[in-house]
Amino acid sequence: MTTNLDASTWYVIVGTLFIVMALAFSRIKQLPLTASTIYLLVGVGLGRSGALAFDSLAAAPVLEIISEVVVIISIFSVGLKLSAPWGDTRWRLPIRTATVSMAITVFGMALTAVLLLDLSWGAAILLGGILAPTDPVLASDVQVKKPQDQDLLRMTLSGEGGLNDGAAFPFVMLGLGLLGVHEIGTLAWRWLAVDLVWAVCAGLAIGGALGMAIGKVCLYLRRHFRHAVGLDDFLAMGLVAASYGLAVTLHAYGFLAVFAAGAALRRIEALESPAADDEAGVEDALKTPDAAVHPVVAPRFMARAVLTFNEQLERLGEIVVVSLVGAMLGETAWSWPVVFSMVLLFLVIRPLSVWLGLIGAGGDATQRHYMSWFGIRGIGSIYYLYFAVNHGLDVALARQLVAITLFAVALSIFAHGITVTPLMNIYSRLQRRMPRASALDHELQASARLPWRSRRS
Repeated sequence: MTTNLDASTWYVIVGTLFIVMALAFSRIKQLPLTASTIYLLVGVGLGRSGALAFDSLAAAPVLEIISEVVVIISIFSVGLKLSAPWGDTRWRLPIRTATVSMAITVFGMALTAVLLLDLSWGAAILLGGILAPTDPVLASDVQVKKPQDQDLLRMTLSGEGGLNDGAAFPFVMLGLGLLGVHEIGTLAWRWLAVDLVWAVCAGLAIGGALGMAIGKVCLYLRRHFRHAVGLDDFLAMGLVAASYGLAVTLHAYGFLAVFAAGAALRRIEALESPAADDEAGVEDALKTPDAAVHPVVAPRFMARAVLTFNEQLERLGEIVVVSLVGAMLGETAWSWPVVFSMVLLFLVIRPLSVWLGLIGAGGDATQRHYMSWFGIRGIGSIYYLYFAVNHGLDVALARQLVAITLFAVALSIFAHGITVTPLMNIYSRLQRRMPRASALDHELQASARLPWRSRRS
């Protein structure tokens, strides 16, 4: 990476951006605009002015690491926000969209790439794997705001964003295998056994086990000995790093492990908290100096503290990666087939995949329309792109995939960024006007319990 500015000037630019966002954030949330849109425009300005210019292929190792860290942090945060017990019927929709719908998206995008972009099937499937996952970082405006949020739309979009960044890995590995830069075995047996079955199942198991074990040990020390208090940020970073590192070491998917670790840590809140109906009293107890070691509220205090720290890291990561995406846009050249392919992805392939993937799964038409539109592409796609580039892709193909992916992410940031506030406001009004929940929502709400209401199972 090269720059025409000295260090002091960069301090001024970065500091000014942080201050402006801090002062204007509440106002920005009311506009048809997201913070990511502003970061992207800042990046475009820096790139066009020459203040930040670089060859993204030469910087691919650094870009892979940066985007990887940001996605890991965000996925962990998503897991912490989802309070639905494992096996709860509310998981039905996000699991469907993160698996069936995503697979349809991969092959729909691959077919489009073969027909319109003249890619080989290997490159086309790789591109489908890169662009299929929805983004857990940039989709925060349509995700659950707090663990007690029971809205089915937000739950589905949150769960999908947390799950499919790991579930996309098998398709990326298949594409790399068809291109000859990854071993998939005769008749793809190794891909099926290792890259699909083992890596997915082991990732979820490793993360779930570590999250549950570490969370319970921490609570035990706090409740019985008043130890392990005060460094919840260390707990968050340690659990994220341990679950991700162990999963990758065992050839499992670290993204799924991190998501499962966050979900397990949140699940402890339901398993370890005695039942209580006085929510106001709980909130008062959380504000006391001894909340971290309180026998009743300690689990919620721990989960909330870890989540708060993670969300701050997530915002910092979003600024860095989205600004870099904006700076890199200047090195890409797009064609009308690329533009048309992305229009098909957002307006045809994504909606079709959602409706087909949710056949028989429930959810009303309004919620499905919203799920169809808010298939936000972002930092997860950037990670997969440079992960593939660093696996030894042909330079010409790598540059083509970079151009397509950067255009898709930029288009998603703008298109979804200007629509998220007005559309979600409309959705909120529709929800308030409904005389009663839909049949499925009624069933889900009846079977679900807030995390404060313990269910020791």
